[in-house]
This record gives sequence, C-alpha cells and structure tokens, in this order.
Amino acid sequence: MVSGEIVQWVQQAGPAVTAAVGAYGAAVLTRTQDPAADATVSLGQRILQAVWRRGNEAGRAELERVVDEAADEQDDSYTAAVLGRLLKRALQDDPELRDELTALLPAPAAGTVNITASGERSIAAQRIGTAITGDGHTPPRL
Repeated sequence: MVSGEIVQWVQQAGPAVTAAVGAYGAAVLTRTQDPAADATVSLGQRILQAVWRRGNEAGRAELERVVDEAADEQDDSYTAAVLGRLLKRALQDDPELRDELTALLPAPAAGTVNITASGERSIAAQRIGTAITGDGHTPPRL
C-alpha cells in the first residue's frame, strides 16, 4: 500500500473509527465486541483494536491517549483528523497491519466516490451549489 492508498484507506475508515470512539470512548480499545452495535461502530472498533494489538507499549500508550482525547472532543472533524494521522502512521510502519486492515474494508469500485457527513447539521455531496446550515440565514439572491 503506497502513500496515496493509505490516505484513501484512512478516509474510508475514518467515519467508522470516529463513530466507535464516539460510542465507546477510550474503552473502544479493550471492550469486547457488542453484537448490538451498528456496523459502522463495530468496524471502527475492530480497526482500533487491531492497531492496539499490534502496537508496542509506547504505541499502545499513544493510541490510548489519542483515543481518550478524541472521545472528549466535541468537534468531529478534529477527531477524524487526529485519528487519521495516527492510523496513517500505523499503516506506514507495519505492512502486516496494512494487510489486516485492508481486508476489513471493502475495496471501492473503480470510479466510486465516497462522501461522508458527520455531525449535527452536516451535509455531504459530490457537487453542491449553495449549502446553508444553521439558523437565521437567508439564501443568497441569484
């Protein structure tokens, strides 16, 4: 997996990892699988636990610290960025982990674009003209 593929993989896995951290906080690393968890949370939990298992003591401590901080963060984009950097580093440093984690995500079909929105009043689109979220806005005049 080359650098571009790692970035693409992290973008694809990001929503699941963020959802798992949001659902379980730092306990996501050691908690047993919850059959009642939705597929996104479960996937994110499996990804983080795989990184946890393969890490050394220092790597585990860093992962635990980052996940704990991310769980307390109210900004989903910040959480996704911090967790994304950690996942990129883990994937770059461990080819066997890359293989294991790549197998967890379905390969996107050629030409497929994944678009994800996360958080209150979030929107997502491949192409968008005017998008206004929040209260008290007046649409622009065309």
